[in-house]
Amino acid sequence: MAWYDEAIFYHIYPLGMTGAPKQNEYGEPVERLNKLLPWISHIKHIGCNAIYIGPLFESVGHGYETTDYKKLDSRLGTNETLKNFVAECHAQGVKVIFDGVFNHTGRDFFAFKDLKENRENSRYKDWYCNVNFWGNNSYNDGFGYENWGGYDLLVKLNQKNPEVINYICDVIRFWVQEFDVDGIRLDAADVLDFDFMKALRRTANEVKPEFWLMGEVIHGDYIRWANADTLHSVTNYHLHKALFSGYNDHNFFEIAHTVKRLNDMCGGVFKLYNFVDNHDVERIMSKLSTPKGFVPVHILLYTLPGVPSIYYGSEFGIEGRKGHGADADAPLRPEMDFKAWADAMEENSYAKFITALGTMRQQVKALSFGDYKEQNLTTRQYTFSRSYEGSTVVVMVNNDDNACTMHGGAPDGTYTGVLSGKKITVSGGGFSAEIAGNSGEIWVPDVVEGKFETVETVVEETPVEMPVAEPVKVEEPVSEPEPEVVAKNVLEEVTEVAKAQEETATEEEQVEEEKVLDLNKPYEEMSIEELQACILAKMAKNGPVTDEMKRTVVVNTHQGSLLNWVRSFN
Repeated sequence: MAWYDEAIFYHIYPLGMTGAPKQNEYGEPVERLNKLLPWISHIKHIGCNAIYIGPLFESVGHGYETTDYKKLDSRLGTNETLKNFVAECHAQGVKVIFDGVFNHTGRDFFAFKDLKENRENSRYKDWYCNVNFWGNNSYNDGFGYENWGGYDLLVKLNQKNPEVINYICDVIRFWVQEFDVDGIRLDAADVLDFDFMKALRRTANEVKPEFWLMGEVIHGDYIRWANADTLHSVTNYHLHKALFSGYNDHNFFEIAHTVKRLNDMCGGVFKLYNFVDNHDVERIMSKLSTPKGFVPVHILLYTLPGVPSIYYGSEFGIEGRKGHGADADAPLRPEMDFKAWADAMEENSYAKFITALGTMRQQVKALSFGDYKEQNLTTRQYTFSRSYEGSTVVVMVNNDDNACTMHGGAPDGTYTGVLSGKKITVSGGGFSAEIAGNSGEIWVPDVVEGKFETVETVVEETPVEMPVAEPVKVEEPVSEPEPEVVAKNVLEEVTEVAKAQEETATEEEQVEEEKVLDLNKPYEEMSIEELQACILAKMAKNGPVTDEMKRTVVVNTHQGSLLNWVRSFN
């Protein structure tokens, strides 16, 4: 068992969260990364024990056009700033993984600058893919090259070149030696060369015990990337799509089918990186048909097989929709000042609910290591169990607006609902429980050979006092409510807030306008929906398109991946 087997991640896009300028002038370093130091206690408090942060290293704009892999982006500070940040995370028991942008570099990277200056005589001309000195590019350099996603700003590295492989492996060694990083998320892993990734895995095994490699993969058979020779895990975009559309469509069959297919695919061995939103996709609160979906969707995120992750700010229930043009992702990557959110950390109902789930997840080992078994399933109700070392946890989720009686199975004994504080006695292997609308329950054995703390203790650790950067003086002791009342209040409070948000939403927000697709314009100008439709049309020209093929296209919402895909057709 490695640390990442029990990880609960907090995902940070640092240039956005710290309010860094959109463009890097390569001036004197500004230590904006230090703005994130007081957030570490909040991250720890809501139950997360690992941070995925990036991109971090010197670049010209959004961070993915790397200029220098060994220098913290000057908009964030110096290498010493990053070293101190990781050290503080470790001091608080939080692991850290960086974003590894190894598929491409920016045009200011030393190898590409040499290529521009020396052309055919550059010793780095073979560091990049398909360099063509008889062609040209959008920057009018007088030569062409392969880029990523249709953007000449992102120059694709030749990952079959031994010099490139050795250089990137040395970068990983440097990051461990300099910053003591615990792992790497590989950007655009779905287009990385597999031998290249195997070399990175060998380096990972060398540099640090339990060094974790996780890859960004949008679609496909995840086991191709997540295996004993390549990566430890990949981003679970299949489940990401199923969670919000399964709730919105009142179709738990979509979620259960996705979980079964992923379990069959990965053999129950490799744990995928689960999320409901990130820096590339719209916030979960902007995708749900009603804020009431926050509770059932996050119960599933924290209890289904895999490694759960929360994107910064989403624990507060904030919204974020993609914009238009070159800066379309900016609304997904807002600045968040710690002082401005201090009250929300104590008062926000969504954050309290996430804290309850995070605390529970850390206490209940079956949710990290247990096998998965579907028990009862309808379009609006979903019951499953997670069992580990003789202990069984039963999860019930209801996406109907009305309460209903749900049924589950578990070994005989006494169980407590983590979210309600209710107790049940199971006799004969089966039990029933009433679950409120747009809610759920996690039934946990009270005590199993001392492996789990009592559920009362877990419930009691839901937020009562929020850790902050500076110590807070308390003049008089504040009495705490009973554990069951705390749990009930948290669930009722987040439900009431969601209901109020739904009632105040305008008709314009509630009714999605029908989109007109234009498949005749250049691929680079197409929306996600237009690219998907274009891919399906090209598939149809090559033969029958199955439902599974359609589903694979629909769940891919990453524009760069879709651009590469649509161009791949002859």
